[in-house]
Amino acid sequence: MTSPSLKAESTDLAAVQAQVDLVLHDFLDTKRRGAEDRSLPLDVAATLNDFLTAGGKRLRPLLCVLGWHAAGGHGDGTAVVRTAAALEMFHAFCLIHDDLMDNSATRRGQPTVHRLVANRYGHDHLGASAAILIGDMALAWSDELLHSAGHPPHRLAGLRRVIDVMRQEVIYGQYLDLMTPLGPLTDHEAALQVIRYKTAKYTCERPLHCGATLADSEADLYTELSRYALPLGEAFQLRDDLLGVYGHPEATGKPVLDDLREGKHTVVLALAAQRADPAQRKLLDTLLGTPELDHDGAARVRAVLDATGARATVEDMIATRYAQALTALDAVPCPPPATAALRHIAARAVERTS
Repeated sequence: MTSPSLKAESTDLAAVQAQVDLVLHDFLDTKRRGAEDRSLPLDVAATLNDFLTAGGKRLRPLLCVLGWHAAGGHGDGTAVVRTAAALEMFHAFCLIHDDLMDNSATRRGQPTVHRLVANRYGHDHLGASAAILIGDMALAWSDELLHSAGHPPHRLAGLRRVIDVMRQEVIYGQYLDLMTPLGPLTDHEAALQVIRYKTAKYTCERPLHCGATLADSEADLYTELSRYALPLGEAFQLRDDLLGVYGHPEATGKPVLDDLREGKHTVVLALAAQRADPAQRKLLDTLLGTPELDHDGAARVRAVLDATGARATVEDMIATRYAQALTALDAVPCPPPATAALRHIAARAVERTS
């Protein structure tokens, strides 16, 4: 593989994504061939490769590279791209385990890993167990990608500190997401706390910090990047929550009923529950979290979200946070091409249908 050229004057996001994907493909192909040589199962690397190539926004790798540009990074980008790929490999670990915990059947329009293996062998427990192991392997391989990137010791130590914090935050966020349904549906602050840790910090803030670390950034830049990243990350997840109720499966890649059947405590549902009249609240309490919820029931829930103004309020929250992110970005002292790319990323994050 040739060394990537990440020129700040032409921050081509599609090219960066292609470079990250090539690193992932080459790495997993090497792992598959290594397993074949030792007569080990080939389907671990093959399943991960299929999972990663099925889609995904690559938002975390892109923000890692843009954090490097924002901090004035230049020259050979091989180690930066490999670090960005390590973040995507870690994300595969998160998603595979998240799908298992949520008992989700599809991801990116394809069967989730636990369903794929279960369908292949006709055994649900085997599918769940294999998904745990494949996710664990993605975690281990994300470390291998990181440590084989060629960073000098001082930079690797700084990067390791950022990634350690990122991993703790996203796992705490996932834990909060699991526990939030035990509390009242009306608690939108609890739902916002989940968003803060599971998405805003993990998806936007820490990848930017990783990239800035790779350029030996000054400390002040981390704070300035956070002012952009945190409201953007919240807007991104609020959009995702709306798509989970109002989206089209052919675009989102997952059934529109999943979040409602799970009874996931999102901001939009919390706001609707706060404002609902007795009949509307009874409907929410009756239908949310029902595994057998059908499209008619989902339509009735959506009618309550519309009637209470919860959906409109969340749209306003998205717009407000998007504006906050762009205002903060204006104050970040980074090269104009990086600023333009970060503006483009922000628009993609909140103005989307998948």
